[in-house]
Amino acid sequence: MEGKTPNRLLDLAMQSLLSKESTAIQALEDIPRELFVPLFITAFKGGHKNTLSAMVKVWPFYCLHIGSLTVHESQHELLKAMIENLPVFPAQTSARRPKLRILDLRQDTGCRTACPEVSTKSSCFYSCTYSDCSISKIEKRHLYSENSGCKTLLPKPVELLVDLSLDGSLMEKEFLVLLMHKIEESLGSLHVCCRDLQIDKLCKCKCTLKFLDLKCIDQLSVDRGSLSDITSILCRMVDLESLSLSNVTFRSLSGKVFKIFLSHLQRMGHLKELSLSSFCLKNHLDRVLRILPPGLDFLYLPFCDLSYRDFKVMSQSPQVTHLKLLNLSNNPMYWEDFEPFHTVLANLSGTLQHLEINHCLISDTAISALIPALIRCTHLRVLGFASNPITMPMLVNIMHNLTPMKELKYVIYPIPVHCYERWHFQGSLDRQKLAIVQLQLKAMLELAQREDMNWITYCE
Repeated sequence: MEGKTPNRLLDLAMQSLLSKESTAIQALEDIPRELFVPLFITAFKGGHKNTLSAMVKVWPFYCLHIGSLTVHESQHELLKAMIENLPVFPAQTSARRPKLRILDLRQDTGCRTACPEVSTKSSCFYSCTYSDCSISKIEKRHLYSENSGCKTLLPKPVELLVDLSLDGSLMEKEFLVLLMHKIEESLGSLHVCCRDLQIDKLCKCKCTLKFLDLKCIDQLSVDRGSLSDITSILCRMVDLESLSLSNVTFRSLSGKVFKIFLSHLQRMGHLKELSLSSFCLKNHLDRVLRILPPGLDFLYLPFCDLSYRDFKVMSQSPQVTHLKLLNLSNNPMYWEDFEPFHTVLANLSGTLQHLEINHCLISDTAISALIPALIRCTHLRVLGFASNPITMPMLVNIMHNLTPMKELKYVIYPIPVHCYERWHFQGSLDRQKLAIVQLQLKAMLELAQREDMNWITYCE
């Protein structure tokens, strides 16, 4: 046992109790409420499905959060069991009346299993605030009715917080069937609140979206869909903080659908993150930038076919002066004048922490022109410029300039062109030459006393 920290007495007691599951379930009627949280954590980690089901029925706190617990694929059955046993009507037989009103199945490392009860009334820091069907708004309406002399016989509202990924898998379909069955069973008392929604092939998810309250969503990701279908759901979202669209089809940047999309984007005053991937914006980036909120932190524009004009617009845009992350990868920069991009970096020197310009056809001349602006970005932590035609002498020059940047910890660099028989052709990489390059860079980092700096590259 030397070198191992012994389990706490409480942990041993929980494990001993759970070793006899029938006894553990029977004991739920009598054990102090303070033991519910440690028992729940131990039962979840150990995969005790029946105990968890019973605990949900008699949970003595207002809310129950998965929080920092890691959910593996094998534990999805535990989540389903918790949903199935979530009480949506008052218990008639249990001696311990459940107080559970909010079941939160989202993973959040900063979230406790149960929120502190901060007042005489139960409360939850994570309850829904946007939907008209949220607990907070329904209870306000009930309170108003009671104060007006009207008694309501409706069941108390219950909230289920989930993040959903609609990818067409069998597991996802089974989970959605369970949710819809639970909603029907509740007779309107259950509100499913989805904060993070990821959709793969929007055209196949239209029926599913009908039972979700889209007002709740603050993070939306859509891969493959028509812009027309996307605008039809964006109009029902009012408080998005993150929007990610990739492989979106539409006829024209001058058409009606794109104008409607921009109008929805313009009213998203809380947007912090915008990603438009494989979203052709050539010569039209200005129309997007000018309607973005001033509080935007993260901007992803890979595979957007950005032109020199777009970079010039970017250099003059007030929305691109305080970003923390900028991703412009896979936009060929084959022009000779890099002054607009230099200005973009200069404008972001006080805030930029993450920059990606991978696969942009950036040459030695171009990167040399950008170095003075790069080294002014003193808060930069991650720099990616892989898959660009850079020579070994220029790569050495770049390292000499970047190693004094103390906050820069990760650099994804391009394999120098001399390592290829034909630059960037599949199968033409000389791995022995690459190994020599890696050893040389490692020696340079040691000489600069920057062993904390990670230089990595993409290998074929």
